[in-house]
Amino acid sequence: MRKLALFALTASTALSNPAWADLLDVEKDELKFGFIKLTDMAPLAVAYEKGYFEDEGLFVTLEAQANWKVLLDGVIDGQLDGAHMLAGQPLAATIGFGTEAHIITPFSMDLNGNGITVSNEIWEQMKPHIPHDAEGRPIHPISATSLKPVVEDYKDQGKPFNMGMVFPVSTHNYELRYWLAAGGLEPGFYSEEDITGHIGADVLLSVTPPPQMPATMEAGTIHGYCVGEPWNQQAVFKGIGVPVITDYELWKNNPEKVFGLSAEFQQENPNTTIAITKALIRAAIWLDENDNANRPEAVEILSRSEYVGADYDVIANSMTGTFEYEKGDKRSVPDFNVFFRYNATYPYYSDAIWYLTQMRRWGQITEAKSDTWYDEVAKSVYKPEIYLSAAKSLIDDGYASDDMFDFASDGYKTPTPAEDIIDGIRYDGRTPNAYLDSLPIGLKGDQAVVGNEVQG
Repeated sequence: MRKLALFALTASTALSNPAWADLLDVEKDELKFGFIKLTDMAPLAVAYEKGYFEDEGLFVTLEAQANWKVLLDGVIDGQLDGAHMLAGQPLAATIGFGTEAHIITPFSMDLNGNGITVSNEIWEQMKPHIPHDAEGRPIHPISATSLKPVVEDYKDQGKPFNMGMVFPVSTHNYELRYWLAAGGLEPGFYSEEDITGHIGADVLLSVTPPPQMPATMEAGTIHGYCVGEPWNQQAVFKGIGVPVITDYELWKNNPEKVFGLSAEFQQENPNTTIAITKALIRAAIWLDENDNANRPEAVEILSRSEYVGADYDVIANSMTGTFEYEKGDKRSVPDFNVFFRYNATYPYYSDAIWYLTQMRRWGQITEAKSDTWYDEVAKSVYKPEIYLSAAKSLIDDGYASDDMFDFASDGYKTPTPAEDIIDGIRYDGRTPNAYLDSLPIGLKGDQAVVGNEVQG
């Protein structure tokens, strides 16, 4: 492991010539963090490679994990001190959906960063239903209404239509379901007895680990998938599929991964948790500063085998401000990956509540819950007070300034306007039940999944 001198403070973040930083008296200085091989693990890699962890008196080992379940189990049983996590994982664990454990997050790792890709065969069948511009290019965003006749044709032939997502409580599962439902397709429900998520489904969604997505689609096991980068661009480079929509187009600046650790770890190591958060915030600042000027260096770091391990060009295709749909159809998407701007790193309660509404929408939360319940769960998992303590310490150290953080927030974002979401339905985290009632497809009110049908 690299050992940087603790006194060698870097000046590569937002402010130059920082003041001498007073190190926190950390309770635990040797730490192991887990991650999955996706570009949005970047804050961890950057905090390690740029020496930000060591500036906080922390000596960190980063370890790639086989899948999201193994990663979560590692945090719960203490083999890992923390990890790059799906935002739904701390919430689901805390409410007891799947593995039960109290997991918290003081740091949101990024906004956007995902896409939905279909195989070449499905793309050719979708194209007649997609509007094109004067130059013959598909007009984006592409609605799932263009997929609906394809799925109906499969049903008429008695063939299942299968798509992949990375985990039952992943953003990818909920984003894929959101896109399908916005286009009039039923993505299926969960129930207490049936956790496949296939009840009443037009499209059958199944779990596939991110790096295996392209090969699984190429083999014909799935017809498409929702995943983070670089695995959508990998399909383009391999010539086996076409990304049809990014999650930026689905919901502008939507929350993505979080850094998760056990509530017990935080209680036993409060200063260590703040120090970790400080290092991650510095990494996020570095990733976005000067209009993404550091992204090429970040791509080089991520392309190494110990991190994402994909080709430099594949990672750069989305991480440096562009996104390629069909081969040769590369478009400017400067906010495809956002790590710090737009308060990306602040763990907003409203972000947590969106995930909880999707769990309820599709039956993972089997019973109706009050708006107060959503608020209480969000506050038990998302910890802006830790984040803001870290932010204030960074300001004191000279690495950041007041205007870089949302100190005035009560933990809730301004509602997302209808025009920023593909189905034109506004999202307000303060009123989760009203939001659920506004969605045409999905559980609402006291509805429940009983057997193979929705009742109530």
